[in-house]
Amino acid sequence: MFKPSALFDLSQTAHAGLFDDCEYAWDALKKLKAYIGARVRSATQPAQKGRVFIGPNVIIGEGTVIEDGAMIKGPAIIGRNCEIRHNAYIREDVVIGDECVVGNACEFKHSLLFNHSVVPHFSYVGDSILGCKAHLGAGVKISNIKLMPGNVTVLHHGKPIDTGLRKFGALLGDHTDIGCNSVLNPGSIIGRGSVIYPCTNWRGVLAPSSIVKNKAGQDVAERS
Repeated sequence: MFKPSALFDLSQTAHAGLFDDCEYAWDALKKLKAYIGARVRSATQPAQKGRVFIGPNVIIGEGTVIEDGAMIKGPAIIGRNCEIRHNAYIREDVVIGDECVVGNACEFKHSLLFNHSVVPHFSYVGDSILGCKAHLGAGVKISNIKLMPGNVTVLHHGKPIDTGLRKFGALLGDHTDIGCNSVLNPGSIIGRGSVIYPCTNWRGVLAPSSIVKNKAGQDVAERS
């Protein structure tokens, strides 16, 4: 399930070429910086537009709305008819597809979003790929670097696969939904159509069409 076609509908991005010759979907992250750099050199965006900051190497598609307070540092490629909401922070080497939502106080770095991805509130997305119609609830954080030294690994059939990446957050397959305030640890792979309940600390590989239920106990006492 680590192949690009197993996680993503490649017709739902204008940048499917990133996945050419990729044995694993995360290999596309290794090519992202060079891919963007080759395409934004001729971009001419003003350094400032009202209270929005737009860096010099940023391409923005027709119909995209950028609200006050957003900062697009770039290099970045942003598709058509997106919403870049108040105080969004788009850092280096980010590709955003068509009709995506990048929400209030969300931060993005070295990531690819397929068309119709929605990240509306208070999230961090680093070194990750979000599939078509992937959705992050408010406050979801995708952790992208291990506390211990070494590359991020992915466990498969009990054996670790070295991704070759010191920083690697998550791959979210198409139509995945991550509940509010959840944390995805480095190297998380979430299969297509899966759901993770709110406030879950997830690590590892989740099969397609799965539900992760957070059953943390709660005590209810009479108020005196």
